[in-house]
Amino acid sequence: MPDRDLPDDLVLPLTSGEPWWYWSGGRPAVDFVNTHRERWRRNVETLVTPRDLANWLVGAGVMASDADALVTAKVLGQARDLREAIDALVVAAIAGDPAPAEAITLIDDWLVFAGARPQLVVGPGGVPHLTERAAADSPRRALGMVALDAAQMLGTPEQRGRIRICASETCSGRFFDRSPAGVRRWCSMRTCGNEAKARRHRARQREGATATTSTTTGAT
Repeated sequence: MPDRDLPDDLVLPLTSGEPWWYWSGGRPAVDFVNTHRERWRRNVETLVTPRDLANWLVGAGVMASDADALVTAKVLGQARDLREAIDALVVAAIAGDPAPAEAITLIDDWLVFAGARPQLVVGPGGVPHLTERAAADSPRRALGMVALDAAQMLGTPEQRGRIRICASETCSGRFFDRSPAGVRRWCSMRTCGNEAKARRHRARQREGATATTSTTTGAT
């Protein structure tokens, strides 16, 4: 569901953004950026409430469902800041511009949450056992994993060169191009790609009709 599929009569601001998420970004960091819809027009926020953020993190597979109660309004605000920092680097990478230093710092600050976290538990026979906490045991850990995905994507030339913004004039969807040739233009061929093909077809038909009319007029 790219940006152009948001209804024109959508009541804003949303009370919940969950019905308007889509997952065609190719990786969690890009899907996260795409929770800010219609950057080209209405700037629709779909991470409206802490519950929205919790459900998105669970849906993205970076947080366990039993950690959703830990998402607070403060964490929601921090998550939005992280999202916009990632997007600032995405836009800079696509444009070939210098990356904003403050955005790099903000993402780097989140990487501490993505690291290994030891946990001491009761093991077999009741003896203590040192293990590692689950990767998705808190919202900040989950956001740290999103930041790590962004850092891995943005921090290497090979991956950075595959970041795209949909070529449609009515879509601001970001995506990571996983096509073998690296020449994908649309966030989704089923939606924006097909619509672009349809527009080209209609334009050719109009040009053909105009040429036929001109020829007929000239003959008379």
